Amino acid sequence: MTDLRQILIAALAYRGAAQAALKERLAAKPIDGEQRAAHGFAWVATTVAAMEATLEWLEAGNDANQLDAKIATLAFAEGVGQLTGGLPMGQNEIFRPADLGLGDAARTLANACANLLDADHAATRAEVAAALAAGQWPSETLHDADLDTIRYQYRRFTDAEIIPNAHRWHLANDLIPDATVQAMADLGTFGVCIAEKHGGLGLSKLVMCIVTEELSRGWIGAGSLGTRSEIAGELIAMGGTVEQKAEWLPKIASGEILPTAVFTEPDVGSDLGALQTRARRDEGGTWVIDGAKTWITHAARSDLMTLLARTLPDAKGYAGLSMLLVPKPRGSENNPFPAPGMSGSEIEVLGYRGMREYALQFDAMAAPADALLGGEEGQGFKQLMRTFEGARIQTAARAVGVARRALELGLDYAVNRKQFGKAIVHFPRVADKLAMSLVDFVTARELSYAAARAKDSGKRCDIEAGMAKLLAARAAWSNADAGLQIHGGNGYALEYEISRVLCDARILNIFEGAAEIQAQVIARGLTGGRN
Repeated sequence: MTDLRQILIAALAYRGAAQAALKERLAAKPIDGEQRAAHGFAWVATTVAAMEATLEWLEAGNDANQLDAKIATLAFAEGVGQLTGGLPMGQNEIFRPADLGLGDAARTLANACANLLDADHAATRAEVAAALAAGQWPSETLHDADLDTIRYQYRRFTDAEIIPNAHRWHLANDLIPDATVQAMADLGTFGVCIAEKHGGLGLSKLVMCIVTEELSRGWIGAGSLGTRSEIAGELIAMGGTVEQKAEWLPKIASGEILPTAVFTEPDVGSDLGALQTRARRDEGGTWVIDGAKTWITHAARSDLMTLLARTLPDAKGYAGLSMLLVPKPRGSENNPFPAPGMSGSEIEVLGYRGMREYALQFDAMAAPADALLGGEEGQGFKQLMRTFEGARIQTAARAVGVARRALELGLDYAVNRKQFGKAIVHFPRVADKLAMSLVDFVTARELSYAAARAKDSGKRCDIEAGMAKLLAARAAWSNADAGLQIHGGNGYALEYEISRVLCDARILNIFEGAAEIQAQVIARGLTGGRN
């Protein structure tokens, strides 16, 4: 542990050099003019933060699990290797020290970590893969009996109710069955972070991470079902009137009301300031909504829309946006959108099924006079921004669950698949994939937990949330890709679960803020760069 602590200190110094170099560039140029350098720095900062979270996890375990130290060593070796050699920002985008003039700083870091970089870690990877094949997993205790019990409870539920059915639901493009939704509600899934006085469990974002991770391990659709309740609950709890909280929060917490987030519009994407959907009051005070939305998850079966619309047409950009709480009748297979003034069409997608995606059209749809969140116009963007931290941390947790499931599937196949007279887990290239998938899973998990703890402390944590999502989404995709490769040709067959996991993993780099948006948030937050 002492050696890794010294390596972390050297990595933090490298991060500081990268931050100073970027600040110098941004003094003369807007951040958009230095996107490659800025986003590369965000990956540097995220990598170092992941190393720090992994070391804290290792040290908290007090050598209770010998596998932990091997995982941390591999994580540090890979982290420093990428910092000094090249960080993958994407499949064909490698950020190298020279991109930010960090050649000398990289050499200093490499010299400080020479023993780690020069070591042959093949034996360690083989030992990690062998431990997995023998049924050993790294420590996952949170050193709190209640938290560990919650994990066990949701893992048992996922193993019994989600995993045996998820692939069949995916292939049929079925909605998650009502009985399963109700079972999730009975566990308290939809009210984890809603205050007890409003019918929720009043628990932490860390608990929300555990719940989401375990459900998403079974199927990302199950883990994501709670996201809509998380977003709606936080919007109302933080910005709603007393009456709105009393009306909606208990019903969301119990699962009686299934909400959906209605923000994105065609041709707008991440530029929320350009939203065009309008809401106006008629003579009786009722809100009237006109416009189009797209990529709306679970729109048909939901009962409540948290809808971002322009209510102040003369106010430019974000200033004209307001958040509305718009109730709607729940749709059915035969009539998905029975509400007057509202229509929709399904967007067929590769993965991330179970709730379905829709393009929506509003043509004079009515909303109650008291639908305005908080009773004040022009606050919609600010209200939404306050939920982004929690939503991105939860998305990171979803990615962690997907990353673990991809590893489980790859491991199971490698142990049972025989080629050339032995199980393929014994071939080094297969074992390496498993070992490094485990490393990526652990580092992403620990960084996500670190972000959740920061949120629970009450501090602003948009940077930590962005880092967690950035890293976890990459881990989910790389683990799914490695898991499919281990399956070989069978992985490409729809009958194998890994094919679904790969499709599910791909969305994680896009929604709740694309990877490029996360990198921009991190870089701007750490340097004060201007747009």
